[in-house]
Amino acid sequence: MKIKSLSISGLLTLDMHALNNEGAEGNTMMTRMVDIVDALGQKHTVNAISGDMLKHIQTGHLIEEALESGLPLCEGCKTFDANRICGDESFVKNPEFKKETLDSAILSAALKKCVVDDLQGILITSEIGKKRSIARKSCVEFGWAVGTPGKVSTESYFHAKYVPEGRGKGSESSENLGQNIFHRPASSGQYAVVVGIDLFRVSRNDITLEMAGSEKEVEHRQAALIRSVMSSFVKPTGAHRNTQSPHIVDFQGAVAISTSSLPAPAVSALNNGYVEEINRLAKVLNQIQPGGVEVREFQSLSGFAEAIAFILGPAVARAQA
Repeated sequence: MKIKSLSISGLLTLDMHALNNEGAEGNTMMTRMVDIVDALGQKHTVNAISGDMLKHIQTGHLIEEALESGLPLCEGCKTFDANRICGDESFVKNPEFKKETLDSAILSAALKKCVVDDLQGILITSEIGKKRSIARKSCVEFGWAVGTPGKVSTESYFHAKYVPEGRGKGSESSENLGQNIFHRPASSGQYAVVVGIDLFRVSRNDITLEMAGSEKEVEHRQAALIRSVMSSFVKPTGAHRNTQSPHIVDFQGAVAISTSSLPAPAVSALNNGYVEEINRLAKVLNQIQPGGVEVREFQSLSGFAEAIAFILGPAVARAQA
């Protein structure tokens, strides 16, 4: 069984976190808030963690997976450079790339050279023989982690920088000297998360639709991608973890997989009956393509890890064969 797509729909309970903030106004840090509309058309303002932050967290785990598994990384991704392969001089100034070199050939070279640029997507805008703008769509998509209305709260807490010599005068300069006070937010609640992974696109050239790697190499990358997504929920890295490491209280939901061209269904946990709806969707899709979709529910973080381990089992066995 080869999985073509995978989705995760869940309700993640996080307490006392500051993973995503808008910025600061004076000495007060502002947390990220969004407006959403429920099934009855009522508007709510809730705390949220952007999909950009969630993907940043997952990318960090993917780089660690690549380093441990020996998967290829460009020089930019080895140092977590946001420019990725565009910051790799050996790639952008490769003498083999000429003005007449096709964009598809450069994209294939990028996919082979770096697993992060392959899986996470990239826009190559460097001057490679000529000015280029080559897009590579990400194989993994994160929605916002959105607080459930009535089940999320954000408060601001007073802090002061410790000064050993006593309560000194606060700094009036940009050097941040003396005993300064500041206000930092902490959010707690239940967050709806949605993740989609297109495993069939791993190492596939978006221009030619041809594979840039062998079947075994592709399966290695697919397994690393799934593990990095799992790790993102086991340890959600991010802002202010040195003193506000989030309390992961619970994670429940469903993982759906598809072995056909039909997508793995996903429904937001903002819908109270989201798991039932996913199961109903899977039943309908299996009427269209028998046996194409499977759903595994989980009631805890360990249950989520077990569901991922079950999915990874056959893929890991094939990759190690």
